[in-house]
Amino acid sequence: MTTTQAGRMDLQDPSLSAELVAMMTEDNAAARLAHSPDLAEQAVWRRLTARHGDRLAEIMAAHGWPTERAVGAEGARAAWLIAQHADRQLDVQRRAVELMAGAVEEGAASARDLAFLQDRLAVNEGREQCYGTQIGAVADGRPVPWPCEDPERLDERRARVGIEAFDAYTARFAPR
Repeated sequence: MTTTQAGRMDLQDPSLSAELVAMMTEDNAAARLAHSPDLAEQAVWRRLTARHGDRLAEIMAAHGWPTERAVGAEGARAAWLIAQHADRQLDVQRRAVELMAGAVEEGAASARDLAFLQDRLAVNEGREQCYGTQIGAVADGRPVPWPCEDPERLDERRARVGIEAFDAYTARFAPR
């Protein structure tokens, strides 16, 4: 398997795809534990996401960013989700942002997904997010994002990467 300058795998890899999808399936099945009031359940979630983050770090070191061309659409989505949930492994998220940005430049990854990951990393690092994808609270029944840079231009930035306007997005969650 060869890797390009942007860290994109060149050959389809079904076994790697299956591994990533299996991790995503396990992640989805356990996601409710992340916000459980039971500390033991939260610990199960943290160990799971750490194990997946460690494996994603190994994959990125060996192959670069797992693009759709390399691991299929579901495998690429799984890699993104694993990076999103590596909240306690900022080195993994930073490397994923770096490699995914190169893949986006080559047209091999989703700018929308990269925006979500960049915002997640910014919030985890205590910085303002760019696209308002990470929700910090709910006020008056509506989601409120973590602090954003230049909030007046938020929807312009969201549109550039294929994310709907913030008000349209949050309206779906408003009580009826």
